[in-house]
Amino acid sequence: MGPREKLTGLWLRLARRNRRVLFLDLFLLAFAVYAGFALRLTLLVGKNFRADLLAVAVLFPACVALLLHFCGVYRVYWPQASVEEYARLTRGYAYGCAVFLGVCFFMKSITVPRTSLAIMIFAGFFFIGSIRASWRLAELSGSPGRDAGRPPKKALIIGAGEAGAYIARDMQRRLYDLLPVGFIDDDPEKLGKQIAGVPVLGNDDDLAGIAASMGIEVVLIAIPSASGSRVREYLSSISSLGVEVRVLPSLWELADGRVEVTRLRSVELQDLLRRAPIRLDEQDIGAYIAGKKILITGAGGSIGKEICQQVLRHSPAELFVLGHGEQSIYSLIQSFRESGETVPYKPIIADIADFTTMRRFFESCGPDVVFHAAAHKHVPLMEENPREALRVNALGTWVLSELAGLYGAERFVMISSDKAVHPSSVMGATKRIAERLLLGAWERHRNTRYITVRFGNVLGSRGSVVPLFERQIRSGGPVTVTHRDMTRYFMLIPEAVSLVLQAGAMGSGGELYVLDMGDPVNITEMAETLIRLHGREPYKDIQIVYTGARPGEKLFEELFYDPDHVWRTRHDKIFLSRIDENKPLFSDDILNALGENLSEESVRRFIFTLGA
Repeated sequence: MGPREKLTGLWLRLARRNRRVLFLDLFLLAFAVYAGFALRLTLLVGKNFRADLLAVAVLFPACVALLLHFCGVYRVYWPQASVEEYARLTRGYAYGCAVFLGVCFFMKSITVPRTSLAIMIFAGFFFIGSIRASWRLAELSGSPGRDAGRPPKKALIIGAGEAGAYIARDMQRRLYDLLPVGFIDDDPEKLGKQIAGVPVLGNDDDLAGIAASMGIEVVLIAIPSASGSRVREYLSSISSLGVEVRVLPSLWELADGRVEVTRLRSVELQDLLRRAPIRLDEQDIGAYIAGKKILITGAGGSIGKEICQQVLRHSPAELFVLGHGEQSIYSLIQSFRESGETVPYKPIIADIADFTTMRRFFESCGPDVVFHAAAHKHVPLMEENPREALRVNALGTWVLSELAGLYGAERFVMISSDKAVHPSSVMGATKRIAERLLLGAWERHRNTRYITVRFGNVLGSRGSVVPLFERQIRSGGPVTVTHRDMTRYFMLIPEAVSLVLQAGAMGSGGELYVLDMGDPVNITEMAETLIRLHGREPYKDIQIVYTGARPGEKLFEELFYDPDHVWRTRHDKIFLSRIDENKPLFSDDILNALGENLSEESVRRFIFTLGA
């Protein structure tokens, strides 16, 4: 470490102790008082004003420092301060000066020349503001810099809004290996102007031409609200240029509001499937979660974890996270501890189809709201294990729904699947049985609101096809697709879960809600897109091989039995299926089937009989 770095470190160390900052402020404010008198009178200040100088040199710093303390200025870590902290400093200083002037007005014995008063007030703010600005600059100068032996890459930023401006400033302050040379933005009023010292060069139509003519190496998409179709358009327009593309995560992922260069990442499939941000009635959601005991089954799974995160934002009284696999629940609990979660939570390792164990839980804990996400979801595996699919997906749902009614739960929200519509697989048929069982529970226990929410595939889940494609691409291929025409509905996990919570607020009991999944995605096209996102060319660098549809798989998934008879709800992304689609079912036949010594094939036939 050189002398400059040591000096910077010592200077920053001063800012890390509030007591040191306070003493420094007192000294600087006292010096500002002297400067006011000296510049108005003489450097030595005449004897006639020395008593006034000493009195003001004590009173003015004391008044200002006291008000700065009350405004929380001495709780700020100034090396990382932003505009909000400097606004707080300005308010505190103004209040302190007002108090000082009020004291002087009532203390007739102190005489301060008006010119000296003006000088010392402006000088005081300049001194304490400048010292804080120097800490901020020292912190930035100590940030990781560019490699001196490698010139920065030319970066073009798409989006000259607030996020884009933050990104440009962050690059200039921290000296990353990127150099912002221009913005692309569709606002004609910004064209030709500069934002954060970077010119706005053109609109979306000019993207490819500007990138080619200026030798751009990296394109940064700095629009968190950009839809998936818009991101696809950007990629398509520059795909032939061979430039690196990075994207700022969506609004879902930027929940903490932090926008900086380190948040930029390579474009992922989920960026291409983004949809417009969803409007939620947070008040309605909070009304049935806040202060309540919440049980989440399947809490260790991809959807279950997200339900936990979103439920915790609404301040429940207690959270019960239930799973059959201890490792997934352990990982979830660790994430709670690392984030400093303050809501009481309790891990439950149990089998949802074990009536005795689950009854003991309901007796001792009595949850108010149940989110039922636990299920076997892997289609080919359930084809080989129909009895287990029936036991967990169907019997487990009956156990939970029955106990929820018996022990007075207010709501029971179950997550279903588009594979439950005209099911061709064991997994889909057992989810269809679960839907019917829930309606049967509602007919028996009208004091509990039973609500089913049906949707398709989610990106990022453990059972999704995307992780498989990713592994195949990294290993050099081939990528295996079951059929050229295979299509599926896809949704991002945070989006799906937020709509599940919204549906839970809307339901009064017995409803089967279906989420708007957008347009179905062709799996072959998805595989081709993933290959391109990895910088490879489909069928040239990475082959796509068709292996044939697996047992139980459909080419096309459906969301409704009868699309022409679906009701709209007050939320434009949630539909209500006709109630006669979902006929009630009770548990007797299921218990008999699981209790008898039936063959797997007999169980399979039974499943499709009830799940038709």
